[in-house]
Amino acid sequence: MASFSIPLTGLEADSTALNTIANDLSNMNTTAFKAQTTNFADLFYQQVGSTGSGDQIQVGAGTKVASNETNFTAGTPNSTGVSSDVALQGAGFFVVNNGNSQYLTRAGNFQTDAKGNLITTNGYSVMGYPATNGVVNTNAPLTAMNIPIGTVQQPQATSSMSMTANLDSAASTSTQFPAEITVYDSLGQAHIATVTYQHTATNTWTYSAQLPAADYFTTGGNVAPAAITGTMTFDSNGNLATVAQGAGAAQTVGTAAGDVSTIALNFTPAGSALADGASGLSINWNLLNSSGTPNVGQVDAASAVSTTTQNGYPTGQYQSFSVGSDGTISVTYSNGQQQNVGQIALANVANLQGLTMLGDGDYATTQASGAATTGISGAGGLGTMEGGALEASNVNISTEFSNLIVAQRAFEANAKSVTTFDTVTQDTINMVH
Repeated sequence: MASFSIPLTGLEADSTALNTIANDLSNMNTTAFKAQTTNFADLFYQQVGSTGSGDQIQVGAGTKVASNETNFTAGTPNSTGVSSDVALQGAGFFVVNNGNSQYLTRAGNFQTDAKGNLITTNGYSVMGYPATNGVVNTNAPLTAMNIPIGTVQQPQATSSMSMTANLDSAASTSTQFPAEITVYDSLGQAHIATVTYQHTATNTWTYSAQLPAADYFTTGGNVAPAAITGTMTFDSNGNLATVAQGAGAAQTVGTAAGDVSTIALNFTPAGSALADGASGLSINWNLLNSSGTPNVGQVDAASAVSTTTQNGYPTGQYQSFSVGSDGTISVTYSNGQQQNVGQIALANVANLQGLTMLGDGDYATTQASGAATTGISGAGGLGTMEGGALEASNVNISTEFSNLIVAQRAFEANAKSVTTFDTVTQDTINMVH
């Protein structure tokens, strides 16, 4: 009988709505959970007659669940301080892989396994773009992200250095000013290179650069090479104007054609190696900073070195990693160096409501959602990441409680219809008897 079937459809639809609300409330603390809303639609209508004007008289057959819409707005990022946690803000999903298939997820509560692989809580690999020698290749196919835990970073010999210094223009002739900088050889051994400036005339200084004699072999034919020398002149404003390397002619310091901007410091022993067995050091001494201004100047103030920089470093032991806002994974070593080892990829689909929910915060693409398009954080409409944080559930408890009351009342109303129709049916049966 329609009197029973109609409210039964309401009971069934309201049960789905109550289940949806209950699921939302139970996942209030689930990382990156997305709340859902159950929408109803009326069922087909049966024509039972018409009015005098020809208007149809239709009787409905009840209701049904039209859709369960997911609210994909981002939840609030909560700081955790855990380097493997990543909160995604804005559009998109992390790309994960179980070895056979690729899925999407917003849950960034990642972990590292025994091999350093970055994985989800259910063991899926977090996918991204690989890096070679610290350079990420976003044109390469996606690969599983790996953290080089426990690895040793190989040393890098110094090949470039700079020294920001002032030479006292009022210093007496023959005044010497030694300036030191730490450099590294091919085995990661530190050496103290000393550049000694000597005031020889007005606006003129000589320089002499060398390593300590103990840094060279003194037997078997290896002896310390002579110091690397040259002359610097300054203009009336104290700016470095020319440099003459060794006995060579003076050259203008600058960036124009024919100018010189570096001095070659070849600390090469007479034999084949330094005392520790490393190759000789060949270093370019940069005379200009990034804006093209000389690093060495001369004014009436005490001679001093304000900063020194060089690009060498010793061996380093893995210490930690972090994830940047663009998804770049950067590893820090004990030598103070940082190196990019990959970049976490993001993806999105044309129709979010077409995704299939798999549990554990994972989604699978379907024909309805369209294929996933991958990219990097902050590009192509994709969101950004926050390392050391997790995206909270976007369930609004106030909204859910309001919906719960409405769904409860609807369920009770349909249940009342059933009991009412049962009473009517019993009265009708009693009338017959």
